[in-house]
Amino acid sequence: MFMVWLWAKKIKNAGVVDVFWALNFPVITLITFFLSEGFETRKLIICGMFLLAELRLGLHLWQRVIGHLSEEEGRYQQLRKEWGEKADRNFFFFFQFQAISNVLLAIPFFIITANLSKQISIWEFVGIGIWIIAFFGEMIADKQLADFKKDPKNKGKVCDTGLWHYSRHPNYFFEWLTWMAYFVFALASPWGILAIISPAIILYLLTKVTGVPNNEEQNLRSKPVAYKKYQETTSAFFPWKKLG
Repeated sequence: MFMVWLWAKKIKNAGVVDVFWALNFPVITLITFFLSEGFETRKLIICGMFLLAELRLGLHLWQRVIGHLSEEEGRYQQLRKEWGEKADRNFFFFFQFQAISNVLLAIPFFIITANLSKQISIWEFVGIGIWIIAFFGEMIADKQLADFKKDPKNKGKVCDTGLWHYSRHPNYFFEWLTWMAYFVFALASPWGILAIISPAIILYLLTKVTGVPNNEEQNLRSKPVAYKKYQETTSAFFPWKKLG
């Protein structure tokens, strides 16, 4: 992430941090898979799930960010503006925080891949079921938003169809649900309860730090009237029916 920060500093686009935050996980997955001594089948299942989910997210972000390197995303432009001369220094610490979060969030995989039991538990099957729902939910939400933005007729409008009809951030919700799936899966392993740290951190980051707050601020700046109305009628995070 230090190298990514150097690159971001050079091209004046801090948005690349999102791409490499996601792509750091496949690296951690491979290292964990080859160095852990747990039951091989369990390792293949959990590492396969993790690898597939994070590669999909990483590639999605790659297309969104790398395809527009000359234009930094609005939320990072705002941070750069607020931080002024301290922007590069603050982004350095921000990038390192992302690296630390990569390791903390990987705790479920350290626990699961160390499990020597050769019996796949009901908790693990439940975890797989939740993961399937979350994986396809996030993929559908991302595609619906991308398709909406591609249509010139929607310029200045708010995407409020499909999954976006029930949540202002369904992609974030399903991302969090993915980590809940890993926690449930980990409950079958010794010390698995400690894996709760991952969905807890993700929930906090998405709803209080870098996810929903920054996205909401940017949307209110770019389309204040339409987005304010959207806020009044639609759940912020958890998918639910229209309010009011």
